[in-house]
Amino acid sequence: MVMEILQYFSIVIEAIIAILGLMIFIKKKKQYGLCFFITFAIYVFYDLARLMAWSISTNILYASFFIASLSALWGMWELYNKK
Repeated sequence: MVMEILQYFSIVIEAIIAILGLMIFIKKKKQYGLCFFITFAIYVFYDLARLMAWSISTNILYASFFIASLSALWGMWELYNKK
């Protein structure tokens, strides 16, 4: 029960990070904000799909997680190259 509650808190935190990433992209015009948004929005989708036992193909979940990983890499690369 405690671990399930932690999972819900984690999803809320992921959603907040996604929203902040979108705000960085829109308000500050920073490309890496979009990367954070994409990554954490996918994490929210992935976690909710698994937690709520949605009938979504595991191939879709794996592909979405891969896209999230690429987005995180892109965002890190943007931050690394930031002047």
